[in-house]
Amino acid sequence: MALPTALYSTAQVRALDAYAINELGIAGYTLMKRAGEAALRYLRTRWPTAHRIVIVCGRGNNAGDGYVLARFAHAAGLTVTVLSASPPQQLRGDARRAYEDFKASGGAAHDFAAEQLAAGEVIVDALLGTGLKGGVHAELAQVIRAINSSGRPVFALDVPSGLDGDAGVALGEAVRAEATVTFVGLKTGLLVGEGPEYAGTVFFDDLELAAAPPAHPAPRLTRIIEAEIHAALPRRARSANKGNFGRVLIVGSGGGMPGAARLAGEACLRVGAGLTTVAVAPENVASIAAGRPELICLPLSGEAVLAEALGHADVIAVGPGLGRSPWARAALNTVLASGKPLVIDADALNLLAESGGAPAREDWILTPHPGEAGRLLGLSAKEIQRDRLAALDRLLERFRGTIVLKGAGTLVGAPGRTPGVCERGNPGMATAGTGDVLTGAIAGVLAQCHDPWIAARVGVLVHAMAGDAAARSGERGLLASDLARELHNCVNL
Repeated sequence: MALPTALYSTAQVRALDAYAINELGIAGYTLMKRAGEAALRYLRTRWPTAHRIVIVCGRGNNAGDGYVLARFAHAAGLTVTVLSASPPQQLRGDARRAYEDFKASGGAAHDFAAEQLAAGEVIVDALLGTGLKGGVHAELAQVIRAINSSGRPVFALDVPSGLDGDAGVALGEAVRAEATVTFVGLKTGLLVGEGPEYAGTVFFDDLELAAAPPAHPAPRLTRIIEAEIHAALPRRARSANKGNFGRVLIVGSGGGMPGAARLAGEACLRVGAGLTTVAVAPENVASIAAGRPELICLPLSGEAVLAEALGHADVIAVGPGLGRSPWARAALNTVLASGKPLVIDADALNLLAESGGAPAREDWILTPHPGEAGRLLGLSAKEIQRDRLAALDRLLERFRGTIVLKGAGTLVGAPGRTPGVCERGNPGMATAGTGDVLTGAIAGVLAQCHDPWIAARVGVLVHAMAGDAAARSGERGLLASDLARELHNCVNL
């Protein structure tokens, strides 16, 4: 089953479960059996040649899913070893029934022992799921460490044990799965924060609850998908000219920083902007013009020069390589007063933070990484990463507009909108200049679609897709300019 677009909190998914049981009349054990069937299906899809599996069960309904899977896998001819990290006699309700049915079918659960993990070609994590309250206690932490150090691939049921299903952070120890199958609703924690690192490849099964109940909750997040590219950048008319696709002005590259504005400018052109001008410190003009002659290079010698350039632009991006000098601050103040749609990044964000911010506005897109977001909010980058969704909410409350919180699982938010998450991208993109490429990509899309919300989502997606395309031969050593070259393909799918 394809991943759904909507993502929910664990509390929302529990409410959907309760609705199915209490309002639709579907027995909880029926849902548990459907989960076990789905788990077996995706396990065999991911590891088709594996015949020996070890299932590690805890207590609660996640363990019940594990015992159902064990019974079905044994019936399908697999060799199954079940290790109980908690006494099965402590199980209650549907989980206890799942255990009893497993035992009645001839199955036996053994007390957990780390050395028995070697009996499986795949280890199934059915320890905790979304049922964790607080941190992982010491006894289960030892079990999780043993699973992670086993050298075997791990398949997690619903959510890797120890992972916060909402924030995507490890609550002490967490299972590092190669794949995860999640049920009923796609949980936010699998795609935000550290979630992708722990969840691996995510599979989804709705357990035949696809029909939305009357009081279906609003999603906490939506996945940013390729269809949005086509909607934002439709096929061009044959009679089109460059004036139809927007004029972008990029203000940046103070002394000694020519590369940042050039990367942003090239990205802007690569996503299809009609005309791109870079306004930079005079000493940077020659190197930028020589390296990318398609860019119009404007030596930023004074406020009057910038003011004239602003008058000709449809969209302004400010920040890449700008610096924090008096020259940079004056340029930013002039840009902010222009009344034009803005993309604010890098040093422009740092200057905003140093000055205590600026009045909130609806027509700007702010693109902070966690460090910049922390400076804007008076927090540390670590505090931002601890709950990225909460940080996004705080940025929106303070600055309004459209916020792009960069990082693994980049988030895009705007007041009154369901935030978006981008699951594309890779660690090779953690290198100098890729943020400048993103700034240019968003500005270039904005110049064409004239909608900050759409431009931010599509810019983030094509940037991540370009990063993945550039990393086909390996992530290490990826350059920001490699991404810029791939953007053209990503906006012409």
